[in-house]
Amino acid sequence: MPENILIADDDAAQRADLAEMVRSFGFQVETAADGQEALSKLAHFNADVILTDLVMPRMDGVALLKELAARGIETPAIVLTGFGSIDQAISFVHDLKAFWFLEKPVQAEVMRTLLERAVRQRQLQEEAARLRRELTEYGVLGNLVGDSPAIKEIFSLIRQVAPTTASVLITGESGTGKELVARAIHDLSPRSRGPFVPINCAALPETLMESELFGHEKGAFTGALERRAGCFEQAQNGTLLLDEISEMPVGTQAKLLRAIEESKVRRLGGSHDIPVSVRILAATNRAPEAAINAKQLREDLYYRLNVFHIALPPLRDRKQDIPVLTAALIRDANRKHGCRVTDASPDVMDRLMARSWPGNVRELRNFIERAVILAAAGEIQVRHLPDVTAAPPVAVAPVVADDVLQVRAGLPLSEVEESYIRLTLKSANNNRRRAAEQLGICLRTLHTKLRSYRPDKAAAAVGDSAE
Repeated sequence: MPENILIADDDAAQRADLAEMVRSFGFQVETAADGQEALSKLAHFNADVILTDLVMPRMDGVALLKELAARGIETPAIVLTGFGSIDQAISFVHDLKAFWFLEKPVQAEVMRTLLERAVRQRQLQEEAARLRRELTEYGVLGNLVGDSPAIKEIFSLIRQVAPTTASVLITGESGTGKELVARAIHDLSPRSRGPFVPINCAALPETLMESELFGHEKGAFTGALERRAGCFEQAQNGTLLLDEISEMPVGTQAKLLRAIEESKVRRLGGSHDIPVSVRILAATNRAPEAAINAKQLREDLYYRLNVFHIALPPLRDRKQDIPVLTAALIRDANRKHGCRVTDASPDVMDRLMARSWPGNVRELRNFIERAVILAAAGEIQVRHLPDVTAAPPVAVAPVVADDVLQVRAGLPLSEVEESYIRLTLKSANNNRRRAAEQLGICLRTLHTKLRSYRPDKAAAAVGDSAE
């Protein structure tokens, strides 16, 4: 099938001559009078190469290339330029990543050679994308590994949404691989050559969150000694991952929503908006509906982020993946530590399959890395595993005795935290401010955590004292 060439030139005679020349080379041709019409034609004409004039009304060649980059369209573009603007054309090739340029009047053989090379580059791009997609059929997608039906469904969803511009909300327990899913989406997207910028919304205090997201000007606040670009600017033409989005202060969520809707940000202390082209991915280990009900996640922001939803299953629900995960983690640990471990013994595999893995794949990774270091070579044996794997642990609720918290191994960290906070509140006579000081957290964070606990237990154990 002949390759498709889109020609954009405002001169009708030159446009017709170029079209006739390119057709004589065996290509299919579509034409446009300016950059704006070219963008409209791309909606239904799958161009392999774009041939564009530099100077055109409404939208010139420069604006067209910038808009293509903003949309993540990587179709090779050849710039046509008049006499005396060669230096400018070269800068476009460098700055706007055009494939190459041609000076008018165009020589037919030079045009043919450049078009053939640009088409070949397009074919190589598509081949690389095809190979990345095919990897998923063998249980590997980036750093995601597994061959269970559950994980293959995740791979399928990633393949479907990656080429689009849709926002994606990724949910799942801690350690299930939400950031790996986000990276896979980015790597398979048209923005894969751009930056991937993750930000953990739970790791930053409220006072720094806006500066981290939107940046700040020099002198915007005490300690702002120089201008700093925020995550939106850092992720320009790439992907921004908002991890633990439900932990972001609600006030900042409103400003985030405005930035996403308008594709513009304003640095703290700044006086003008900065256009940004960023794909937004978000992740949370909490049920979004619960966070909305607890007033921790704005409903309008949730609907804006939840255009496409990927829910990651916990490892206990896809134990079929443990053998292939273990093999992959052994290979990683060998490379990292210079070991020569071959595999895990059948007894070890039985122990791994018997665990509930409350920490999910992250916990399994830590187990395997430790075992690889201890084994150094050959098979991992039971003696190389932590003592807690000698028998499948039983999660027992924390016990409070004489104001001391007693915890058994295998209990989810969230339950331990809840029990410890309640114990601290009790020792502070339910004075939340004093308890927050003892815990080393701000009062707002304490309120947020208390709201996330079961209401019946919170009412019984906490009371209403805030001072």
